[in-house]
Formats: sequence, structure tokens, C-alpha cells
Amino acid sequence: MKRNTILGAFGIALVVMLAGSGSPNNLFCFQSIAHASELNNNILKMAKSPVDSIDERLKKVNNQLGFRLLTHLFNSQQQQNIFISPTSIAIALGMTYNGASGTTQQAMARALGLEGLSLKDINLGYQKLQTNLQQAEPDLQLSIANSLWANREISFKHQFLKNNREFYQAQVTNLDFNNFQSKNIINSWVREATNQKIRQIVDSINPDDVLFLINAVYFQGNWHQQFEANLTGEKPFYLSANFAKPQPMMSQTGEYSYYENEQFQAVSLPYEQKRLSMYIFLPKPDNDLAALSQQLTNENWEEWMKQFRRQEGSLQIPRFKLEYGVDLDRAIAALGMGIIFDGDRASFEAMTSKPVAIDQIKHKTFVEVNEEGTEAAGVTSVGVRVTSAMETKPFEMVVDRPFFCAIKDEQTGTILFMGAIVDPT
Repeated sequence: MKRNTILGAFGIALVVMLAGSGSPNNLFCFQSIAHASELNNNILKMAKSPVDSIDERLKKVNNQLGFRLLTHLFNSQQQQNIFISPTSIAIALGMTYNGASGTTQQAMARALGLEGLSLKDINLGYQKLQTNLQQAEPDLQLSIANSLWANREISFKHQFLKNNREFYQAQVTNLDFNNFQSKNIINSWVREATNQKIRQIVDSINPDDVLFLINAVYFQGNWHQQFEANLTGEKPFYLSANFAKPQPMMSQTGEYSYYENEQFQAVSLPYEQKRLSMYIFLPKPDNDLAALSQQLTNENWEEWMKQFRRQEGSLQIPRFKLEYGVDLDRAIAALGMGIIFDGDRASFEAMTSKPVAIDQIKHKTFVEVNEEGTEAAGVTSVGVRVTSAMETKPFEMVVDRPFFCAIKDEQTGTILFMGAIVDPT
């Protein structure tokens, strides 16, 4: 069965929905909220001690996942804005991976680039990543929260729940899915976790639904160098060579981290204390976003990051606000994980004794960029059903045509959000 989910302001939420039927299993007694508080205290103690560097491989596979999904989506939606959160999707799949077994787990590991890593290594990596990101900067708002909302008539494997509590600090709650208030309880948690930017994820709950697994990330940050509002003016934004729309364009001059080659111009705009930045890639006039999208790989990205140099210049970028939603089933299957949707072959025995398969993976985002900074949010919903260079003169960069952008954590190299902006209006 299909579920609609909503993603709001520089935040993220992931939902895994399992649908079940048949006679109920024994009730599982979930640990109390006091246990969640104890876990949070343990995480704070960990944060005060030296934290090992984020696993380089985990960072690479997460970023590559985002680039592969973005390229797949752009190939089928070239005339649409695309904005996704690789971090949200990766954490969500990481949580789900704890429930996979056999050939299903092997297929997920192969498609995600996790082969050779133990489940504990993967979980520890995501635990460190979440802890590290949330300590980014005191002037930024960056929070990550996870929760599992379970049908109280279904039992789940102890280790699956333990791993999600221990490594993802997931709040676990059992609900009466026959009570219409259960939907409101879940959506209330999501609103609080995303600073009211994501209003609703669960539209309805059916009696055969068994689990909602939610990851929520919220981010809000001001630019290190804010744009002056009185310099913003309406100018044409060219959706194609022959068609333009008026769009508010923000302007400023200064010294930037900048890179240019034969295909594009690129600039980095840091937030507050410069740990997080937005990167904007503008294809050259004789190039286009479609050509750039084919070059978006983690290998190219890492090479481009090495080429940025401080340079004086002038910059014009559109002020924009947009929402994006997509069903990721085909894109995820194209990565090599088609088995997770196959009711005859999928195996999630490490999650529950019921035979289940992923029914859907939906993703929706919201982003707003203005003179002060950026606010954005993302939601990923996974539904599961039961089954039987050199110095140059000052540059000028006018972002008045389709472009690529990404929000990156400079310390870990993690890309939180990325998008192909075709029409900012």
C-alpha cells in the first residue's frame, strides 16, 4: 500500500512502513522513555571524549549514493527541480539494513558500497556521523532524531530494536494502530523534530501496518557573509536559451572559495563559522545542466573540491524557495537493490518473523535560500508490506540559468543536501 510523506525545511525525516496481516504475534515490551534519556546521557558523555574520525568509506558511499540517485532522477525529470538529502536516505537505509538478512542484506551491502564492513562497523559509523554533525557549530541549528512507531500487536527482533536504540538513539514506541489518534501522535513527533517545517508524514494507518521508522534532520543556518537586501533586484532567469522568467537575484562582492573549468563555474558560500557551506555549480553558457549531471560522481566531486582557491569576485544568485517530492522505488532498484521490493525473495528476518518486503521509498524536500541564509527539510519514507587552479582576474558569476547546488559539512565531507535547480520561481 502506498503512503504519502512530506519533507519540510532544511530538515529530514525518514519513514519505514511495514504492513502485516494474519494472526498477531506476542506483544513486545518496549523500554521506557527513561531508557531513551539514559542513552542520550551516554551519547553526551561520548561527545566529551575523543571521537574517532568518521569512516572515510562511509562518507564516500553516502555521497556517491546521492550522486547516483540525483543522476537517475535527472535523466527522467530534466525539466523539473530536484532536491534530495543523501544523508537522510543513507541513515534511513542504514537503520533498515539492521533488519535485512541473507541475500537481501548482501544486495543492500553491494548496492550501497558497504561490502566488507560488519554491521557493527556500519552502525558505529552512523553513530559517530550523527554525533559529529550535531556538534557542528553553536550558531547553526542542526539536529538529527530517529524513532520507531510499532503496531503493538507485532513483535520485532530484540537485536534489531537494540541496534536502532543504541547506535541511532531511536525512540521506540508501541501504538494501537486501530486508534486513529496514533497517526496524530506520530505526526506530532515529526513536527517537533523538524521545527514545525514538516507538518505530516503519515496520512493514514491501516490495521495491517506494523511499523513506521522515522529519521528526522533539521538545519537552519545564516550565511557567514549575508547578502544585503537592498541589493536584491528582479532579473531574468533563463529556463532555456529563448525563455526567461523574472526572479529576485541577490548580489554581493568579496573573496570566495572559487573554481572554474571549461564546463562550469563553482563557488562556495559558507554558513556562520564556515564548517558548513553551500556549493553552487553553474554550467558555462555553451554547456548545460544535463551534461554536468553526467559528471556528478563522488570521484569527480572530491577532485573538484581540491581545486577551489580563494579569489575576488562578484556574485549574483537567485533567492528561491521550492518543494520536491519523488517516489524512489525505481531509482533505488536501479542501484541494485530490487530484491528489497520483491515479495517472493526479500528477507527481513532480522527485523521480524513476519515475511515482509519494502513496499515504497518516498522522498520529499523543502528548501528556502534568501539573503540571511538557508532553511531546508527532507523526508524519506520506506514502506514495507507483508508477503507470503592558477590566480586570475576577479571572476563574475551570475547564476541566471539552471544550476547544481549542495550543502556540505566541511569537517566530515558529508553532503547533507544536493539538488538540480531548473526553475527557482
